[in-house]
Amino acid sequence: MTIKAVVFDAYGTLYDVQSVADVTEQAFPGYGGIITQIWRIKQLEYSWLRSLMGRYDDFATVTRDSLTYTLRALGLTPEDAPFGRIMDKYLHLDLYPDALAALAALNGRKLAILSNGSPDMLQALVRNSGLDPVLDATVSVDANKIFKPSPQAYALIETKLGVAPRDVLFVSSNPWDACGAKAFGLNVAWIERVTPEAMALACVENERLPPLTMFKLLRTQMDELGVAPDCRIRSLSELPALVTSREPSI
Repeated sequence: MTIKAVVFDAYGTLYDVQSVADVTEQAFPGYGGIITQIWRIKQLEYSWLRSLMGRYDDFATVTRDSLTYTLRALGLTPEDAPFGRIMDKYLHLDLYPDALAALAALNGRKLAILSNGSPDMLQALVRNSGLDPVLDATVSVDANKIFKPSPQAYALIETKLGVAPRDVLFVSSNPWDACGAKAFGLNVAWIERVTPEAMALACVENERLPPLTMFKLLRTQMDELGVAPDCRIRSLSELPALVTSREPSI
């Protein structure tokens, strides 16, 4: 079996969603960490709820609504200027340091993003981060008006790239996304950036769980959904060697 395309999730996989923390802290001193974590949890939750409710709205709206919820829940009053600066950071998220080198090393295969992000958000993010020259496509679930992990979202890969699921390696650091892609029939590499051992140690060392530790417990550990990724890696830098060494049998 030959891997003809490598498709990446965007948020949390190529781009560090935690890089919004500096902006949230500047806007609301003392609240930056908890805003960042609740915002991301509600952002994902709203995408799933909207899919289940059949009330799709694009990810820009979901992101804005989840930030509004977060600030209101914390008793914070958002002014237009800081709210706008926080939202704008989602168009300038930091790339993980090994992202560009990993994609460059996969040259010769189709490379793409499949993301919940709205087209405008993704186009700006890819352009601002300099990834546009190395990607063959940036695919938004907006085309089918339903969020991952719906099968209709992953079906866009074959529609847009012309590559069958059996010939695609999908890469995500989000456990729910890795499970959704595997259930659909894609080959899947999950980036396990935070191990259970590291989480156990973090919990033992803290009498109170800080927001980031709680977030990692909820969103970085593999889910129990009856499916498992084909491969576990710790960073994007491991991906080129994985594809080369395991391609015949992945």
